[in-house]
Amino acid sequence: MERADHGLEKLVAGTLKRVPSGEGPLLAWPVACGSVVAEKTRAMKFENSILQVEVPNAGWRKELQAIAPQYLAILNRYCGEKVTRIEFVIAAQR
Repeated sequence: MERADHGLEKLVAGTLKRVPSGEGPLLAWPVACGSVVAEKTRAMKFENSILQVEVPNAGWRKELQAIAPQYLAILNRYCGEKVTRIEFVIAAQR
């Protein structure tokens, strides 16, 4: 019997690969980062293979940059589009 979490992962990945071009990484961000980080951040745009994510302050940016490779791996596992980099932008700097 297939594990439930594997089935859910396949469902999420299949859904995200069918969304319009440019939307997959935006929709996948909360899945990749988890609910705690998703509450404090917002995926703003995806362009030229770069996902831009708004963060509340420099501390958050520094912490998330350190684990960005893990987020990239998850995003690329779920999305039909290649994400090469995550750019963390402080909310006040927009």
